Amino acid sequence: MDMNRIVLRLYITGNSVRSQQAIANIYRICQEDLGDQYNVEIIDVLEQPQRAEEEKIMVTPTLIKQLPPPLQRIIGDMSNTEKVLLGLDIVPEGLQVRLPED
Repeated sequence: MDMNRIVLRLYITGNSVRSQQAIANIYRICQEDLGDQYNVEIIDVLEQPQRAEEEKIMVTPTLIKQLPPPLQRIIGDMSNTEKVLLGLDIVPEGLQVRLPED
């Protein structure tokens, strides 16, 4: 696997509106900001409870960035692109980061 590739796991509960919104938001963010440098795995905790237990998922939706390290988690609303990217410690190419001046 490409070392620059971002590997995400999105834990959802069934086919609820909240689950569908989380899926749509994550794919939108990935397509707009990560190009083709990502893999997203969707895990329904109702269908795969053992996976949720292994990752200690208590609330859905939960997004986990597996690679590259460090492992990061976001829980709940994923509609704000900037918050999701910052929460996952991802800076997309071309993003201008401005540091405060002293």
